[in-house]
This record gives sequence, C-alpha cells and structure tokens, in this order.
Amino acid sequence: MEQRTKEGLTLLGNQHTAYAADYDPGILETFQNKHPGNDYFVKFNCPEFTSLCPITGQPDFAEITISYVPDQKMVESKSLKLYLFSFRNHGDFHEDVVNIIMKDLIRLLEPRYIEVLGRFLPRGGISIDPYCNYGKPGTRWEQAAWERLSRHDMYPAKVDNR
Repeated sequence: MEQRTKEGLTLLGNQHTAYAADYDPGILETFQNKHPGNDYFVKFNCPEFTSLCPITGQPDFAEITISYVPDQKMVESKSLKLYLFSFRNHGDFHEDVVNIIMKDLIRLLEPRYIEVLGRFLPRGGISIDPYCNYGKPGTRWEQAAWERLSRHDMYPAKVDNR
C-alpha cells in the first residue's frame, strides 16, 4: 500500500524503494515552497551520475549539478535521486542528458531560474561538460539566464583526468 506524507510525497521515508530500469521522469515529486516571496538558490550535486553512450552502449560517468530558484514548487530530493538513477540504462549524448534533465524539471517545477551542468569523465581522451539554463520569460530571471550563459565557463576548471 502506497503511503503519502501530508505534502503528498510517496517516496520520502518509503522503505521499499523501487529503482527504475530506464529513464522515468514520472518518478519526480514536488512539495510547496514555504518561502515563495524569497529568491534563493537550491543546489543539488550528483557526483555519481551514470548513463549510456547511445552508440556504443558503454557507460558514461559524470557529476551533475542542478541549481534552481524555486517559485511555488520544489523538487523532493529522494525522487530526484531516483530520477537521476533512472538514466543508468538510458542512452543519450551528454548534451542531451543535461537538456532533458533541465526540461523535465522546468515542466515539473516552473522555476524562476534553473541551470544544469554535467561534468563527464573523459573517454577517448576528451571530457565533455555541457551546461544549459533557463530563466522564466518576462521576469528578471530571463535576463539573468542570458547573462550567466554568455559568461559561462570564463574560468574553466583544470581537467586532470578527473
């Protein structure tokens, strides 16, 4: 029997967690932002993200960083963890992965601002670090998104085979 918290969450505190075999945005759950009058960032770091190369089927490993400014809804962290885990057997290019994550979270949360960065480990001697962002149209966050994107990676980290 599915248990729900007073916020309507089904995964938080559930001792019988099931892991998706493939990409599943339906896993994501939300709860109400208790501070919708404040602009603030929420940042998630997933240092053990894995997905598959869509051509070779070989595993790709990355650190995924998600930062967002919530509006009315926030993502529940356990559901986000299970969602990110659902990419484990999913094949997509690195650039697609970060954009899919961002678009799924935009649909779910309708955030004021969001950005997703993937720092993928090198394969074949090349690492790929795709970045995408979004600011809610018609708000100051739309301009903030453009400014952050246009200045992204001005001071890149030293790549030392991670």
